[in-house]
Amino acid sequence: ASFTISLHKANNTTVTIKLKPGLQPSCRIRVKYVIMSELKIKPGDNVTFTFTCTTPEKYFITEIQKNIDCVSGPCPFGDVHLYPPGLPRLNRTYIWDVKASTKAGLELKFSTSSLRQIEPGEMCPDSVSYNINSYIDKAMVNIGTFCRNGSVSRIKLLGGVVMSLHLPWHLPLTTSGFNIANRTSIKRLCIIESILNGESSITLMSPNYPLGFPEDELMTWQFVIPPNMRASVFFLNYSLSNCERKEERVEYYIPGSPSNPEVFKLSDSQPANIAGSFNMSLQGCDQDAQNPGILRLLFQVVLQHPQVDENVTHLVDLSKEKNVTVTIHLEGWLSHIPLTSEPICLICKDPRTCDRVLTLTSGAIYRISFLCKDLSWLRITAEKVIGCMDIRWCQKKIYSLSVPKAVTRLPIRLHKFIWKLLATDMINVEIMSPSLKLQQHVSEQRCNMSYSYNIVSATPETELNVGTFCPGGSIEKIQMRNNITITLKTFGKGFINESIPQDLKMSFVPHIKDECIFTVSPNPKAKVYLQTPNWPYGLPPSVSISWLITVPSKQTARLGFSKDRMGIACETGRAYINIKEEALGAEEIVRREDELLPQPRNMLHNFWVNVSNCRPVDKTQLTLQFWVTLADKQIDLGIILAVVAGAAVLTVIGLAVCCVKKKKKKTQNPMVGVYNDNVNTQMPGKKGLFRKGRQNNESHVYAVIDDAVVYGHLLKESNGSVSPEVDVYRPFDGPVGSLPPSPPPFSFRKDIKRSSNSEEEPLPLTDTDQDTYTFAHQKSGQSGDNGDANKKAKGDTSMPLLENKERAGLVE
Repeated sequence: ASFTISLHKANNTTVTIKLKPGLQPSCRIRVKYVIMSELKIKPGDNVTFTFTCTTPEKYFITEIQKNIDCVSGPCPFGDVHLYPPGLPRLNRTYIWDVKASTKAGLELKFSTSSLRQIEPGEMCPDSVSYNINSYIDKAMVNIGTFCRNGSVSRIKLLGGVVMSLHLPWHLPLTTSGFNIANRTSIKRLCIIESILNGESSITLMSPNYPLGFPEDELMTWQFVIPPNMRASVFFLNYSLSNCERKEERVEYYIPGSPSNPEVFKLSDSQPANIAGSFNMSLQGCDQDAQNPGILRLLFQVVLQHPQVDENVTHLVDLSKEKNVTVTIHLEGWLSHIPLTSEPICLICKDPRTCDRVLTLTSGAIYRISFLCKDLSWLRITAEKVIGCMDIRWCQKKIYSLSVPKAVTRLPIRLHKFIWKLLATDMINVEIMSPSLKLQQHVSEQRCNMSYSYNIVSATPETELNVGTFCPGGSIEKIQMRNNITITLKTFGKGFINESIPQDLKMSFVPHIKDECIFTVSPNPKAKVYLQTPNWPYGLPPSVSISWLITVPSKQTARLGFSKDRMGIACETGRAYINIKEEALGAEEIVRREDELLPQPRNMLHNFWVNVSNCRPVDKTQLTLQFWVTLADKQIDLGIILAVVAGAAVLTVIGLAVCCVKKKKKKTQNPMVGVYNDNVNTQMPGKKGLFRKGRQNNESHVYAVIDDAVVYGHLLKESNGSVSPEVDVYRPFDGPVGSLPPSPPPFSFRKDIKRSSNSEEEPLPLTDTDQDTYTFAHQKSGQSGDNGDANKKAKGDTSMPLLENKERAGLVE
């Protein structure tokens, strides 16, 4: 198809058709017999042309530039039309270059559709965009890039303006959507007017953004607000230049304000909850010529209805708290800048000081209110710092890690409460949960409560994620080295009810050798799972972790591991698992990284599990999980039967002994104690015979002493040289030595006659306690004459041989 473009000379319009930047000339323009890549049609020309391809919109663009001189002649005020007609369907850019005196002002009014300013690089949804530039002397200033369907209704400029309209090839737009009007001098760079209706928000930025605002310039935004709405201003991003004179500032003119204009620094919280229309101006300064810096501003204006509870204040008493900060914010505020479509919630310290984010610090009392349709959109993030630089001042002190009531009483859901526990290198932290205890969150044993604790041990070089825990488990306390961060995170609305008995506490303790020590009292009704910190990424190299498992006296613990091996190979050092019971002589079980882990085993006493890491050869780190269960101690049935049988046997033996003794007492002679002087009481080579000293054994105590045992009849031939001592036995109360009893004095036995066989060697001493003394038992009713005694000795083979030999030599 052919196209004909005819330009009137009076329109002062030029049309240029050229290739898109960066494309090869696969398609050309043919004018009669001439083939070209670019066609320029000047005022007064009439040109007919065709394309050498069927899809020229893929290769070519069209620029239509109209120059308007308002200095030397009258300006064509009114609606701006798209001229010339009959252009090929290509991407088009209309440019209106209007030159005007700096003593006059030009107004661009967008009557068809108001505009929405976008950041550089952002695209408009319908690909229709306006770019507005102004002149300061000979320098061009970019006022901004705008899309259709926004709130900007008018832009007033000082001096000339270059207005561009970009249209896609497929959009058959016939009108520019704006008109040009003449205004008196505005005495500033520009004025941008925005009309806001309904609950909404708009984003605007300073000219040349993100580059610098012109030096010592002034510009104004006018906001037209319905009287029944409230507006708030928020600065999303800004930077300041280096001023030599004046000061960069923002001024507000608010109808009804007693202090117009209200002046704010860019770093201040900007006015909020403004009723009605207002103006906002940005003022630059004289910049340092050597280091000017950049003044730029990106801000947002939020429009909303007055809230029913905007006059309801909430008391937040942090006067008794120390090192606490409480931040109230919109959910997800840390991850991105809020979009215009997101819910609008403001937190106010007073009726005019409101913000999306409000931070309260300890040591003060606050009265805050909320401008928010739904408070469930808001969250609280709080932080408390607890430090110890000298163990003497904080060792015995116990700190409560509970959320202050000033926070829980607010009608806002708590998102996080962070405790930062800071101490020197030789001071460690102990976390306790005396009543609720803690449960470690593992895949087999998940935390299902509305909140949990995440514990991290950190140094400037490394960070160890100890794990995630929740109340209702078996871990009584955790001792850790380094600085500790504990983060309480909530997952639902039930936190306030579930956390009423918060019992998490901490204290500072002296240095520990392990990186972390857990004290665990397993729940007898459940299987307790425990795993190494930094799960699933593994323990850092050369880190040691210990668990102390307490076992009740009437129960048995069973310990098992979730895998067969540690699963690592060491480059330097060794990785070990040590298991040892707290019992005298208990065996210590040790496994290296190249050995199989122990099979499930029973533990009868409190026991330790220690895991020590090496430096692995690859990125795979040591991860280990084990479990513990408790059960009542079971007594083996075989042992019970053996004990019962043994007791029965002992009972029978005891009855038999009693019967034999009773029978012997009736048939034996009177008991006569005879001393054997040929017995060596200290046997050579038998030093260990008396393993106990005499103080500790009963070798010197007679088992039975009868009244009939006398010694006078044995000494009748002594002629009175020695008076025989005849008496009953009296207990010896003097000191007792460590040796067996000594023989009696020689004078007691010098006249004793011996039998013919008395010269024989004495019988060897056996290894029994009964070899030194023997006892003969008297029959009841018999006399003690020697003949009967000898007769009895010959006839009773149960009498010891030693007694027979001695009695044979006793003839009286």
